[in-house]
Amino acid sequence: MSNTVRLADRTAFSSVDGAGLRTVIWFQGCVHRCKGCHNPSTHDLHGGEQFEISAVLNWIRSLHWKKVTFSGGDPFLQAEALYALVSALKQEGYDIWVYTGYTLDQIKKDSNMVKCLNHIDVLVDGPYISELKNPNLKFRGSSNQKIHYLTKMP
Repeated sequence: MSNTVRLADRTAFSSVDGAGLRTVIWFQGCVHRCKGCHNPSTHDLHGGEQFEISAVLNWIRSLHWKKVTFSGGDPFLQAEALYALVSALKQEGYDIWVYTGYTLDQIKKDSNMVKCLNHIDVLVDGPYISELKNPNLKFRGSSNQKIHYLTKMP
């Protein structure tokens, strides 16, 4: 298993990346390259900065806030690192959201990605499609994207 993760950024408190006030970890690297993406700087697979998983966990814990969102880029491109993060945090009672350009069906077909699902509360899936943009949608940008409540209903 990987000891490191490549990140684009991290945000201590966000009110737009899932329900409630959340810590957001922005993964670096995305192969979807959605037209109109709001984070094109996260696309480069070699950009961002490499961090030890333990350092990321310690930073999240230091905020004493039990809601965390993983976004990007695409967290599932670093599925081993994502698994290390979500499995550790879920054991500690964190509420976990993950945003991805993959669909839930695609994730379920990949052995490295699927194991993450047992530790995620809410998955927002699907590529952003600018032609389907809808500013009235909650927690997503285009109508093709779906919110999957994996462990609990809202």
